[in-house]
Amino acid sequence: MVKHIVVWRLKPEAHGRTAVQNAVAIKEKLEALRGRIPGMLRLEVGLDFSREETSGDVVLVSEFESRAALDAYQVHPEHEAVKGFILEARSERRLVDYEL
Repeated sequence: MVKHIVVWRLKPEAHGRTAVQNAVAIKEKLEALRGRIPGMLRLEVGLDFSREETSGDVVLVSEFESRAALDAYQVHPEHEAVKGFILEARSERRLVDYEL
């Protein structure tokens, strides 16, 4: 099993929305992927409330059956659509992938 964790910091404004509005939209878009990606076992999205200087705005924690399933997720058309939205809204991205 593979764990895939991504943390994003968002631009103050993008898509004509504030960072908080975009965080909510990103959460909704990512959560809509549940049950739609083969090999995805778990998906959780959190929004930061601490608002610390060093915190991210959005975190994705997901689990996949295998590295191959994670690779397939990366190019899945529904993920690509969400990824494009996030790319425009983010200012920074951190990623950790590891095997359990």
